[in-house]
Amino acid sequence: MKILDQYILRRFLYNFFSSFFILIVIFIFQGIWLFIDDLAGKGLGIVIIAKFIFYFIPTLIDKVLPLTVLLSSILTFGTFAENYEFAAMKASGISLQRGMRSLIVFVLFLGVVTFFFANNVIPKSEQKMFNLRRNIAKVKPAAAITEGVFSDFEGTAQGMNIKVDKKHGEQDRFLENVIIHKKSNQGINTTVIKAKSGELISSEASDIIQLVLKDGNYYEELEPKDSKERRKQPFAKSDFETYTINIDISELNDQDLEEDQNITTNKMKNVSRLIKDIDSLRENNLEKVEAFSKNIVNRMGAFPAIAKKDSTEQKNGPELIVSEKENKINKDSIKSTDDLVKNLELWEQLQVMKKAQNDVAGILSTVIAKKDELQTRFKFYNSHILSLHQKYALALSCIILFFVGAPLGAIIRKGGLGLPMVIAIILFLTYYFIGVFAGNYAKEGNIHPALGAWLSTLIMLPLGVSLTKRATADKGLFGFGNILDGIKSIFKRKKKDSEE
Repeated sequence: MKILDQYILRRFLYNFFSSFFILIVIFIFQGIWLFIDDLAGKGLGIVIIAKFIFYFIPTLIDKVLPLTVLLSSILTFGTFAENYEFAAMKASGISLQRGMRSLIVFVLFLGVVTFFFANNVIPKSEQKMFNLRRNIAKVKPAAAITEGVFSDFEGTAQGMNIKVDKKHGEQDRFLENVIIHKKSNQGINTTVIKAKSGELISSEASDIIQLVLKDGNYYEELEPKDSKERRKQPFAKSDFETYTINIDISELNDQDLEEDQNITTNKMKNVSRLIKDIDSLRENNLEKVEAFSKNIVNRMGAFPAIAKKDSTEQKNGPELIVSEKENKINKDSIKSTDDLVKNLELWEQLQVMKKAQNDVAGILSTVIAKKDELQTRFKFYNSHILSLHQKYALALSCIILFFVGAPLGAIIRKGGLGLPMVIAIILFLTYYFIGVFAGNYAKEGNIHPALGAWLSTLIMLPLGVSLTKRATADKGLFGFGNILDGIKSIFKRKKKDSEE
């Protein structure tokens, strides 16, 4: 490697790793707010929080890495142009493309590494983070309860609120002054339990937490079916030495996770698994639609199957002579539903209309219910296609954004973290939000999932080609002079035509 290539690569790598470290810290703090409810105020140890952050960092690569490439390329080439180092290179006969040669090799290598990372590391990281969030309440049951306030367990099958004054002991399993409000099926607080102490018992292999209460009182409002008895407002009250409550936290652990509520989501799969699942999901969805359509057709009975003609019949055989009387008999005299109804008695007409109305209402309700199910299925299918293409698009986006940032830095001729940072953030936000909106449209089926994954990258591609051409030709960021010259030439041509 020549000295010039070493110098350019060294400056780029310095800006690259500096930008990556700064951006990853910023995105970590920004992302922690998404999971603040899972971590804050629950007495989690430093080891658990460190594990969570460690698993969370790889999931930020799809945001941090493209922005890092864009920012570091703008900083590097902007500094070269600002210090007239590019002018010295061009005076020596070294073009922009020649100066970018070592960085092009590095960025191509980075694209390959990025794809490997997106295909292997990120899915495993998503799986680890998912399991850690899901098992926090099992590994440390008291993490689901905060001291001094009512902890909401609305996601559980019981529907209750728990308040304790103090937690202590190993993993905060021992509780003091426990108050529990249990709700009825109508969501009304009908049961109050108070105890001087309690103990949480759980197992990592179970979704059940046992809450053993000691030395307390139980109060429950009864709801008799008879209205006269309800006016008396009956209730039950008792004292207990030991009372055990089993709390199902399976639904509580699954809150705020993927919509499909599946342990293995599309983000946790690599390319080979995604391709396999896409094929199976497509076949399964088509089978569901075909079976449902056949069911509806059979229920309606309006589209009878057409009988196939017998292929053994002779085309030129003797024709059957049918009399005019038989021909009239064979023809159907009922040509419309109105003719059918008119031939019925009034009570029969009412019965037929009522039956038809009930059948149509039943079919419509079935279709509406099945529509939501099929939309969910196809949304899940589209998300798999989107995830597959996003792995390839992420690797290519790093390469394309380099060809956007490098010539842009040479054009603006500004180094440092001022203007280059602003331009990089604006370009990245444009790239990122286009990707987000396109991805959401793709999941809903409004556009093809492949287009949703590639749209932002494809938009940046012509921008990179245009900026590279302008930087090579030593043109500014906006060619206002060429635009004005073009407008003037149009007016001159029109003036000349009018004089002739």
